[in-house]
Amino acid sequence: MSSFSSFVFPFVSLSLFTIFLVKWFFNLASTMRKRLPPSPSRLPVIGNLHQLGLHPHIALHALSKRYGSLMMLHLGQVPAVVVSSADAACEIMKNQDLIFSNRPKVSIPDKIVYGSKDVAFAPYGEHWRQVRSICVLHLLSNKRVQSFRYIREEETDILIDKIRQSSSSPMSVTNISDLLVSATNDTICRVALGRKYSDGETEGSTKFELMLKEVMELAGTFNAGDFIPWLKWINKVNGLNARVDRVVKGIDEFLSGVVEDHRNREQGETDRDDSSNAADIVDLLLEIQRENKSTFALDDESIKGVIFDMFGAGTDTTYTALEWTLAEVFRHPEIMKKLQNEVTQVVGSKLNVTEDDIEKMPYLKAVMKESLRLHPPIPLLIPRESTQDTKVMGYHIAARTQVIINAWTIARDPTHWENPEEFNPERFLKNTTVDFRGLNFEFIPFGSGRRGCPGITFAIAVNELALAKLMLNFDFALPIGAKDWDMTEAVGSTVHKKNPLLVVATPRSF
Repeated sequence: MSSFSSFVFPFVSLSLFTIFLVKWFFNLASTMRKRLPPSPSRLPVIGNLHQLGLHPHIALHALSKRYGSLMMLHLGQVPAVVVSSADAACEIMKNQDLIFSNRPKVSIPDKIVYGSKDVAFAPYGEHWRQVRSICVLHLLSNKRVQSFRYIREEETDILIDKIRQSSSSPMSVTNISDLLVSATNDTICRVALGRKYSDGETEGSTKFELMLKEVMELAGTFNAGDFIPWLKWINKVNGLNARVDRVVKGIDEFLSGVVEDHRNREQGETDRDDSSNAADIVDLLLEIQRENKSTFALDDESIKGVIFDMFGAGTDTTYTALEWTLAEVFRHPEIMKKLQNEVTQVVGSKLNVTEDDIEKMPYLKAVMKESLRLHPPIPLLIPRESTQDTKVMGYHIAARTQVIINAWTIARDPTHWENPEEFNPERFLKNTTVDFRGLNFEFIPFGSGRRGCPGITFAIAVNELALAKLMLNFDFALPIGAKDWDMTEAVGSTVHKKNPLLVVATPRSF
């Protein structure tokens, strides 16, 4: 018996090893036959994660110069393709948009938005199509955006008044960044929820502001478990899981209270805070929920996920874009003067700006475009994921490969942009056909295709009006003692200025 065992066990072991070797050989041969994108060498376990650094868009920009506009990285166990040219972006976001319309599951945003029941992070499928359709047709259509015009005009007037108060004495220093956050947050609150939650008078308003800030920080936090699954335990030890759970619980309680308040108001139990009596986004979502139960079950979690998207995308990226625009305008006095002259000439004797005036300000629109070109708020956009094997620019891309589109690099490509590092709004006056709405792939700060941002019209309306009113009412200068404008970037998926924008604002005389 022992002699039989001594023969069988080695034979079985040898057979298994042979099978493994043959399978490995054929897999290797199959991989070698497939032309994969160029890739930098990687380390065991972490792959290329160490090469991303604190500012991944800048690190990937440097790597793309060496490895090309379509580059393969291994982020831990996750294969990822980095897109760094307009041609490659067009292939991904237009020619093969359907194949690349999925989202990879990212654990922290997935928890925040109820298992990705929102628009931004939902996997491609029927739920996402229905929710996006609601946003595009009902919540963020041109007609709906125009219906919120009075809110934008009122809140930008409040912004101007706050700056006047902070600059009541000569050489007073104003923190423009804080005021922009407040103005944008108040605008989105009134549009989405029907009232402000940052005025200090509403119960829980301060808590809400802090939660929103913490959520944005968490959304940009590196989570090792997303790339190396067996390291998920680290989040229990370092407290990240507990922190996420606490914030998610707080956000859910707040949003649940908002939805319940709106339901009670519909039943006549509470009154609307906003004197306009116009329907806000929660009202519209609840109306859709009632009317479409037979065709699409828009449950409360989906409603809260969409509301959260309005804040996450609406507040954070909108004020960031305006902050960078002002920083560039302030550091280029000749541009600021030209912009002020255009606004003053269009407004004339009215002494205030309306949204109708903005359409007569081509230079202001060019300034906004140029700022978005140099400072896209989310420089790497939100990652996509391939749903099947395909070829892009002759390279094999396997199913479930993440796709990272470096909009920051694409907007600095010298083959499309003359002197790409310069802030030069005139380039958009010479070429008025290039726009940021997803048709020109050399300029995609809001993405493109099925996964493009549906809130472009609203965000631009807020920023253009605020910029025009600021230019009409104030001259801006460096605080005493400051030698130059600080343009350092902060760390995070949304790239803010690292330090607040501090200015001396002097009211202009007419």
